[in-house]
Amino acid sequence: MFLHRGEMRPAWKAELALVFRHLDHRTFVAERRHEGPLVVQKPLYPEGPTVCHSVLVHAPGGIAGGDSLTLGLKLERGARALITTPAATKWYKADGRVAQQLSHMTVTSGAVLEWLPLESILFDEAHAVIGATVALEGDAVFAGWEIACLGRRASGESFRHGALRQSLEVTRGERLIWNDRLALQGGDRMLASAAGLGGHHVSGSMAVAGPGALPAELLETCRTLAPQSGEGRITALPEIVSARYLGGSAEHAKNYFESIRQVLRPWYAVLHAYRPRLWDS
Repeated sequence: MFLHRGEMRPAWKAELALVFRHLDHRTFVAERRHEGPLVVQKPLYPEGPTVCHSVLVHAPGGIAGGDSLTLGLKLERGARALITTPAATKWYKADGRVAQQLSHMTVTSGAVLEWLPLESILFDEAHAVIGATVALEGDAVFAGWEIACLGRRASGESFRHGALRQSLEVTRGERLIWNDRLALQGGDRMLASAAGLGGHHVSGSMAVAGPGALPAELLETCRTLAPQSGEGRITALPEIVSARYLGGSAEHAKNYFESIRQVLRPWYAVLHAYRPRLWDS
């Protein structure tokens, strides 16, 4: 399709729904439904059959104004899944239209979901809504992170215009146990303010809803960890462990969260912190 100057390209509407099932000591994708250019690659089992590694792919390679991506994940009892992406998600100039990526995750009792996407890169003038809801049942476990880069600093671009709205809601049963929200405007003084991003253009948040309160010795171990650059902090609440990153490197943000995951995964999943091979390619 060729567009004339001044024409906007049609918006992509994409949906993907996956159900993970555990049967005979193996987790697999039992149901799969997709519409549009959001798909999942063939499941991988680098840790053995109990943990299903899945890679989400958005075929156009980026998200532009007006695009809408909806992801639905359900883990049935006992299932264990690790979800990631093959590359950073690029959010292009919006042309005045909002783009959104909404994820709805249900984790049944006895199941463990790890949501570990690579970073989102917001081009100047992008208008992005990145929202996730996680419904936990019984003793279900969730561990996940989101990393956002405002502007393409390597190309000399800052985030002067546009907007980012980011949210994560976690419920257990009928109770809301975590409600994390971020709202930023391009060029806003909060980007430079010490009460905001403090001049940093990369922010990241990690949340773990584990099998109970985090043991004090694990919290102390995590507090000895530090990112290679920027600032990192971790807090343990009765039902949520929260880690934050502010700095100038998405790679350092992910490495920091990975180091925390290495300490915490034996606690929340009773598994060693296996690193997806895809991240090394």
